[in-house]
Amino acid sequence: MEVLILGSAAGGGFPQWNCNCPNCRGVRQGRAGLSPRTQSSIAISMDGERWLLCNASPDIRAQLNAHPTLFPKRGLRDSGIAEVLLVDAQIDHVSGLLSLREGCPLDVWCTASVHDDLTGGFPLFPMLEHWNGGLSWREIALSSDRDCCTFEVPSCPGLAITALSLHSNAPPYSPRRGSPAPGDNLGLLFRDTLTGGSLFYGPGLGEPSDEARALMVEASCVLVDGTLWHDDEMSRLGIADTTGREMGHLPLAGEGGMIEELDALPSGTRRVLIHINNTNPILDETSAERAVLKEHAIEVAHDGMHFSL
Repeated sequence: MEVLILGSAAGGGFPQWNCNCPNCRGVRQGRAGLSPRTQSSIAISMDGERWLLCNASPDIRAQLNAHPTLFPKRGLRDSGIAEVLLVDAQIDHVSGLLSLREGCPLDVWCTASVHDDLTGGFPLFPMLEHWNGGLSWREIALSSDRDCCTFEVPSCPGLAITALSLHSNAPPYSPRRGSPAPGDNLGLLFRDTLTGGSLFYGPGLGEPSDEARALMVEASCVLVDGTLWHDDEMSRLGIADTTGREMGHLPLAGEGGMIEELDALPSGTRRVLIHINNTNPILDETSAERAVLKEHAIEVAHDGMHFSL
């Protein structure tokens, strides 16, 4: 199984276009230790040719053009992207589908909750019907009494995907904001049935359940939510009053934070953070917070990061 990090930042990217926080100001000034990042998205392949896109960020065009393995190869109209899988309906994870309209019809795997949001509050499915029939929904079959299922996708034979409903939040435009339903946010365990290598992917891991912890323990590598360092990081900077947990993101630091969760994993597990907000001090490689992560053997994902499992 090949894993390619297309984008590693949270919504807005890094630097965010309208942000003048110390991190964003520093990266614009070219300060050492800071590197630009596009919005969170990964791609997975079993053969290095056909790729399953996990989340379609607003930066998808630049991300596809940055990686030759995803370039058209077999004809005048082609792409390495064979299918799309969505973990939620957040704008920074789905609006890139608009930029993929020339590639329609396109199979999109998501839960019924996500499909509801993308046909109602943010109607991407109806809008894109005008391009070659648009998006073909492939359901990830969760329900109110079934919050976990395992399935396969045609583009990745030999890859078993387990989807688990996470305790997080629905998008701000969703009628379920503040009262999320099963399937609004997923954690995914990808397991290569040939090599045994496995990846747990959870960019919106709000409050880990025992079921989520069990999948993380099973994984060779975990690629999880690193949005904020402090739960009240936004208010400390005077940007917003919303906490990380209210947004559906577990902070890294503090009691019960993501660092504690990752410390509890088996010693051989590779730990990588993704979906990093522009305010998070770990974006600065010279920061004290980055040094703390190094002490705990926790990596920070970057655009273009690639590994095999």
